[in-house]
Amino acid sequence: MINFNGAIISNQELQLSNENRAFKYGDAIFETIKVVNGKVVFFEDHYFRLMASMRMLRMKIPMEFTLEFLQEEILKTTKSISDSGSFRARLNVYRKDGGLYNPKSNDIDYLIEVSSLEYQEKSTYKIDLFKDFYNYSGLLSTVKTNNRMLNTLSAIFAEENDLDNCVLLNERKGVVEATNGNIFIIKDNVVKTPALTEGCIKGVVRKKVIEILEKNPDYTIEETVISPFEIQKADEVFITNAIIGIQSVTNYRKKTFTSEITKKIKSNLNILMVTS
Repeated sequence: MINFNGAIISNQELQLSNENRAFKYGDAIFETIKVVNGKVVFFEDHYFRLMASMRMLRMKIPMEFTLEFLQEEILKTTKSISDSGSFRARLNVYRKDGGLYNPKSNDIDYLIEVSSLEYQEKSTYKIDLFKDFYNYSGLLSTVKTNNRMLNTLSAIFAEENDLDNCVLLNERKGVVEATNGNIFIIKDNVVKTPALTEGCIKGVVRKKVIEILEKNPDYTIEETVISPFEIQKADEVFITNAIIGIQSVTNYRKKTFTSEITKKIKSNLNILMVTS
């Protein structure tokens, strides 16, 4: 089922015009959100990221777009399928139809798509670099726009090469993120993740993992520049996003990783998902 500007409709009922700006120009942003048994996980973080992105892209934020309103719209959509269970919800916000590069209006439409979610962490998870194109560093790269061509191409590359995921690089050939999430590497008790200035998405789970590590005196967390060579030298590597939470990486080229510290971080994250 789909929620289009507050109306619950079937997929078949949705009609987008040829003037739809998300389709024509990628003039849209989105949040992928996990819903479990009527709880919208980490929604406050998703909400404030959405508001910051809308302001950055000069979209007009409707008066009714409060945290409570959008949370209820998401739950209304999941309940149209079931009152319980796990769901993936995608909240898409885009400028109303019309205009060329310059839009006719900065007013927005919104669309919420919901599907049932059954995800299990993979016991074997292989990654490698995607080097065909770069994810250019800069503030705009940190926003989840609908322009995901680089991610699409890297996902195709992963499938063609029997990989589970790819690592994206920026124009300086520094590590940015994975195809579908943020990346962390662990060496001894130091945990590193690419800084936002490298061009990575401001991931909600990335933020939560950093908060967990900052409170733990046993580990040091660094948001910094990471070279691909450091992945090879790491003891552990993991990927984060709003749906999987944390996925351990087991293989990068000929290197095999352990997951002892990753499992501890994941346990803390799982507690946060239930209690926050």
